[in-house]
Amino acid sequence: MASINFPAVSNILPTTNANTAAVSKTASDSSKSFSTFLKDSLNKVNQAQNESDSLTTKLAKGENVDLSQVMIASQKASITMQATIEIRNKAVEAYQEMMRMTV
Repeated sequence: MASINFPAVSNILPTTNANTAAVSKTASDSSKSFSTFLKDSLNKVNQAQNESDSLTTKLAKGENVDLSQVMIASQKASITMQATIEIRNKAVEAYQEMMRMTV
């Protein structure tokens, strides 16, 4: 039988932690971008709610506001809030599922 020569592990795997630092930096950057995305999304939901409240208040005061615009803003706010709640529920459900996993 012919003998097989395998290269040393040190030749294949680097002994420095340069790659580990790059990976952790990338993970940190993605964490920051995710938190920024989450903040922006919640700000948009809040903005839709505020716009709906403002238009509803103007309509109630008798100001010149188109009823269809009030209803559209109200529905947008409602849909964005429902979507946010469902995303939160799925995130909590995923977290609970991970906590139930055995290691």
